[in-house]
Amino acid sequence: MSDSYRIFIRDLVLAMEIGIHPHEKGRKQRVRINLVAETLRDPDEEGIHGVVSYEDLLDGVKEIAGRGHIDLVEIFADRIIDMVLEYRRVLDVNVRIEKLDVFGDAESVGVEMSRARVV
Repeated sequence: MSDSYRIFIRDLVLAMEIGIHPHEKGRKQRVRINLVAETLRDPDEEGIHGVVSYEDLLDGVKEIAGRGHIDLVEIFADRIIDMVLEYRRVLDVNVRIEKLDVFGDAESVGVEMSRARVV
């Protein structure tokens, strides 16, 4: 029998190339990422092999951000969701992407997207 639990990454801030406007191309801007994934844990497996590693998810997010320019925050969120759902223990994932330095009168702008594993 498996137990479910949530794994999260909270307030990861990365500098990356993102945006559709000419002034956003060729320069990095700060983006905040939050991620929550509902996962299964095998209580019969001891150690890291019985869980999804948040370190692996964190490394995956950083790798996606470092690949090069991404036009839309929605595309970035989709790529993160796809990466997280590659882990067979993940049931669903919610990702929030916020651009932090876009408007002077707003702390952030962005998207929040969710997807569940299709069974």
